[in-house]
Amino acid sequence: DIRCEKIKYYLLMKNILRYICLCMLNISQSFIFCHFRTSLPAPMFSRNTISIWSILKKCIGLELSKITMPIAFNEPLSFLQRITEYMEHTYLINRACSLSDSIERMQAVAAFAVSAVASQWDRTGKPFNPLLGETYELTREEQGFRLVSEQVSHHPPVSAFHAESLTGDFVFHGSIYPKLKFWGKSVEAEPKGTITLELLKHSETYTWSNPYCCVHNIILGKLWIEQYGTVEIVNHSTGDKCVLNFKPCGMFGKELHKVEGYIQDKSKKKLCVIYGKWTECMWSVDPQAYETHKKSEKKDNKKQKNLEGAENDDADDMPEVQETVSVIPGSTLLWRIDSRPPQSAVMYNFTNFAMCLNELEHGMEAVLAPTDCRFRPDIRAMENGDIDLASKEKERLEEKQRAARKERAKNDEEWSTRWFQLGTNPYTGSQDWIYSGGYFNRNYQDLPDIY
Repeated sequence: DIRCEKIKYYLLMKNILRYICLCMLNISQSFIFCHFRTSLPAPMFSRNTISIWSILKKCIGLELSKITMPIAFNEPLSFLQRITEYMEHTYLINRACSLSDSIERMQAVAAFAVSAVASQWDRTGKPFNPLLGETYELTREEQGFRLVSEQVSHHPPVSAFHAESLTGDFVFHGSIYPKLKFWGKSVEAEPKGTITLELLKHSETYTWSNPYCCVHNIILGKLWIEQYGTVEIVNHSTGDKCVLNFKPCGMFGKELHKVEGYIQDKSKKKLCVIYGKWTECMWSVDPQAYETHKKSEKKDNKKQKNLEGAENDDADDMPEVQETVSVIPGSTLLWRIDSRPPQSAVMYNFTNFAMCLNELEHGMEAVLAPTDCRFRPDIRAMENGDIDLASKEKERLEEKQRAARKERAKNDEEWSTRWFQLGTNPYTGSQDWIYSGGYFNRNYQDLPDIY
């Protein structure tokens, strides 16, 4: 009996120790995920007192990359940091890597493609144009990736990026050329550039381009954003394709934020339907169940189409948005957006991920390339709440860039990129900027002095 009691006591103590160890592990993991900052040093500036009509009235229909905008319309991030937000939901790529079925992998990749633009919801601030030769790097061990990007061209502005799994599961890369046009009451961003995702374990490669993005009420009224256009995700290994339709707002706003599409195999047979909102969540369902559901809504939609409305010449009022997606029975959840921090509304509507992209943590100065965005004095000044210093530094950096360009022209010198080389995307045959490697060897000799 005494022996049995000792065994029971031993087992009890073992379980207690095991519980303590698990608690310590959870605390450690929580620390890893929460050591990034959750707010900016200063809130954003009010844009209500600034009129940009005098700047934009001569630019209707023109490309805006060469137009200088008031700095108050910026947000304290470089465009290189903005495209890094593609990686906010990296867990969807990791999920795709873990799945054995190619259609389920396509569903995860489609959800990732939608989630990549989700951070733009209510983000009406313009990111800073990167300087030629500017770079940005980000390593997230808890998410399992590292990324490097470089501004490889100034006219036209082209940003190239390369992200890779820390465990060798995937490579994600692309080059983005955002073409902006002003249309009187709105600014439209045309998605130029191809995005490529390689799932190395499955020997699969996916390519796609982002939808159009439009910011309404640039001159008058409340700013609001819509995404629209068709996004085709192609699996070059299997021939499967996912076609996603980012729906425009429409007359009464019923389609605002909606995304609907389908996955088909190489024989064009529809295998599943994907639907939801890029601001909220995405679901997958059987095509037959989807068609049955759509037929039940057809009468209501027909009544709505018979109504007519007048165009508002003063402002494009943002429709009242009901963010809850009507879930079709039998659907599978693919992705749901994370909630934003409580102070997001006064901090450029940043997500938790965006909030820490410009954070300069202790010890980073000795590791980062001197061309990294975190060292840009204009972005840093704006983040710290000094709008006057930010404006002066922005003007100084732009003048320095112009002087360097004139000096190269005088000496008949061509600009040479450091980490990316112009080549051909082997899957699409289109021109692309390919990562040449070596950035994380930390050999930063002969980098340009751009700040």
